[in-house]
Amino acid sequence: MNTIVAKENIRLDIVLQKELKTSRSQVENFIKNIGVKVNNKTILKSGYKVKVGDIINYSLPKVTSKEKYEVDFDVDIIHEDDDLLVINKPPFLTIHPAPSVKEATLVEWLKSKNFTLSNLSGEERAGIVHRIDKETSGALVVAKNNNSHSHLSEQLSDKSMGRYYLAIIDTPLKEDIVIEKNIARNPKNRLKMLAGENGKYAKTSFKKLLTSKNGKYSLIAAKLYTGRTHQIRAHLALINRHILADFTYGFKSNKDKINRIMLHAYIIYFTHPANSKKVFLKAPLFDDMRDILEKQFDKKELHEKLSSDFILNKFTTS
Repeated sequence: MNTIVAKENIRLDIVLQKELKTSRSQVENFIKNIGVKVNNKTILKSGYKVKVGDIINYSLPKVTSKEKYEVDFDVDIIHEDDDLLVINKPPFLTIHPAPSVKEATLVEWLKSKNFTLSNLSGEERAGIVHRIDKETSGALVVAKNNNSHSHLSEQLSDKSMGRYYLAIIDTPLKEDIVIEKNIARNPKNRLKMLAGENGKYAKTSFKKLLTSKNGKYSLIAAKLYTGRTHQIRAHLALINRHILADFTYGFKSNKDKINRIMLHAYIIYFTHPANSKKVFLKAPLFDDMRDILEKQFDKKELHEKLSSDFILNKFTTS
């Protein structure tokens, strides 16, 4: 148990932000999900006003290695150092435990490997700074300590950290396009999001990379300027384009037997918390997506278009 004596009349979240040296959003989550005691009274509101002399007690949650489900898989590590690791999340792997999740998650894999993890988000989300949908694969950064977690979360908020995605879609784009349309929960289907006038602001840039040999499919790259749920999928649906196997958003095919959405977080970038250097890391494609690309697209052109330099230049020069 840690103790602070309030030295001024101030909001509780500001006191803890200074004490923990982390972002305001992380402190808000900490207070809301874990709770802090002020004069032995549990407080769950970040805006609670403390007074001079108030006794503030808090405990950071402990990260244990106890597993709820058997971990019978492995995950490729793209990069690891003392502060963080970047993994290549395979498709169908859920990031963290939840009541609806009935199999081992990435968090449980991390614990099974005895990684030291940040605990700002609690035990069930130990080390987790951001997420990827279950079917989506690709690069994901994990924080090993609270300082790294805080720095990475701030970058996620101000968009200095992000990812470039690859997707295979059912109809080629006519041209590169930037879509700025709000995204909200679909009132007719709570499992879907809807791009339109309602909801929160969202912006996505899409770039054409390559058209399949038969002219039917297209490989595209996408960069998110906001981080809304299903943002790429909802924005593509707005222009009547759909990621292969994304049946939720309108992909239709009786011939193709594809077992997951062909969406992959290909390149991740961020500023390293320890040395402030800009980092760019690439997550190799998984066999299922690579097999479709090599079968449907020209291999020589594909090799060129999948280079990190080519993709990054597409977003900086056009």
